[in-house]
Amino acid sequence: MLSPKLIELIEAHAEKISNRILRQIRRDPSLAHLANVPEAELRERAHQIVQNLGDWLEFGDDQTLAWEYQNVGKRRFEESVPLHESIRGLCLIKYAIIDYILEQGLDRDTVELYAEEELGRRVAHFFDRLVIHLARGYETEWRHSLLAIDA
Repeated sequence: MLSPKLIELIEAHAEKISNRILRQIRRDPSLAHLANVPEAELRERAHQIVQNLGDWLEFGDDQTLAWEYQNVGKRRFEESVPLHESIRGLCLIKYAIIDYILEQGLDRDTVELYAEEELGRRVAHFFDRLVIHLARGYETEWRHSLLAIDA
């Protein structure tokens, strides 16, 4: 059971959550390559995920998700962003979403606690799929570059 209240809260504050993610990327010295990706692209990627989270969790088309995030992986390879930094960027989005809900201090009865836990589980599963597709696209582009070198 997904809580429409929690989803709406996240989506309504997509800009605030996205800004938090960008600050974390810019401040983290272990994300130096990712921080070089244009801010508009990073902001759009984070905002798109957060703003449309409910749709992705309820109706997400895995083929669309696969296509989109394999392309993101290919772009990150072309931009020379290490795979671990690309994955860490997605993790920061996931953590920001979950942390935002926990920080709201909502009154929680048993049903609301279950809904919050279920949302966390579904968000984690969704981001696992994003990471797999991103890594697949990254590796595909990497293999293509190796073949081009050998040719």
